[in-house]
Amino acid sequence: MADGSSRGIDTEQTGSARYQIIMVALLSLNFGIVFFDRNALNFLMPFVQPDLHVSNTQVGLLAGALSLTWSVAAFGMGKLSDFTGKRKLLLVLSTVAFSLCSFLSGIASSFAMLLGARLLMGVAEGGVMPISHAMVAAEVTPERRGLAQGIAQNFGSNLLGSFVAPVLLVALAVNFGWRSSFYLAGIPGIITAVLIWWFVKEPKAAPKAARKEEIHYSMFDALKERNILICVLMAILLVAYFVTALAFLPLYLTQMRHVSPDAMGWLMGTLGISATIGSFVIAGLSDRIGRRPVMIAMPLISILLPLSAMYLGGSLWVLAACFFIGWGVNGIFPLFMATVPSESVDPRHAATVLGLCMGSGEIVGGVFAPFIAGFAADNVGLSAPLWMMVGLAAAGGILAFGLRETAPSQRRAG
Repeated sequence: MADGSSRGIDTEQTGSARYQIIMVALLSLNFGIVFFDRNALNFLMPFVQPDLHVSNTQVGLLAGALSLTWSVAAFGMGKLSDFTGKRKLLLVLSTVAFSLCSFLSGIASSFAMLLGARLLMGVAEGGVMPISHAMVAAEVTPERRGLAQGIAQNFGSNLLGSFVAPVLLVALAVNFGWRSSFYLAGIPGIITAVLIWWFVKEPKAAPKAARKEEIHYSMFDALKERNILICVLMAILLVAYFVTALAFLPLYLTQMRHVSPDAMGWLMGTLGISATIGSFVIAGLSDRIGRRPVMIAMPLISILLPLSAMYLGGSLWVLAACFFIGWGVNGIFPLFMATVPSESVDPRHAATVLGLCMGSGEIVGGVFAPFIAGFAADNVGLSAPLWMMVGLAAAGGILAFGLRETAPSQRRAG
């Protein structure tokens, strides 16, 4: 395996600064709409659960079902986009498909129908991020890649999916019913699909011989690289943390802390503000001081969130502050899902490796964790999922100690 300093895309091969900004902004907006649709059910669950008679175990199954098909799509679409070189076309088709699936969630009249809609949505959404990150890796200069991939994955997804979504969708559900919220969630993706088709260019495809060689690069080859193995394991742990939090925090706040639905929406929205700021601050910090120290610190800090939800009394403003600090862990998601993996392997294998890291997190952490958390909540209580979050975060921070540094600034310094 060649030294990490030789990895990445040369500056001469990247797009102009103006185009880099436009492309990253549109990809960030698009992924924001992905998470607006994906997270909608979590924030609306206090309304959906009594209407469709959904148990806590079924809540976990709904979250896990989407993660399952999302992970399969992440593997498959990442590999397909590397082989065909048709990244933009596949991204646009995926965007249109997941938008249509949001309407299906709105018309669901039973748990089975809702489960089917979520399975289809995972298929449509899973390939969006691996393709987007591969496009960023191809077009953005290496010195700004951490920041660009942080914005592409975290800025829009958290501004729209974690801040706007709970505030807007809960307000709509209170006034017009939860189904209207799903119908609204399906509209913006159609618009962004048109914008991407119009403004984003297809990255230059690798030579045909190189794409044929890519077929023989398996996930087992990728896992021989220590950084890839650690990133896969971190993805499993922290996606489990993420999915468990979004699935069960709204229920814990409304049922155990007796917070009103509107206040719950704003508390959950605090997570979105935190992660939106983190998309700049955490990812940008990793460009300056290195990926490794940031990826160690943030999971350990995130333990504050579940502990404060369970034990911190008094003002909701103080609780919101703890939520804000704890949810900063989202700032490292682009690092272990995209930046470090893309800096650790040959650029020809970028989308394949990104699909591996994202897909592993979803298929193991995203599928099994919410089901286990829901089962535990039904049998032990709603605090059980939050204790799971504590253990997952601690394990993720400890695991990051084994990473090899890949930030260009630190390699030059060394």
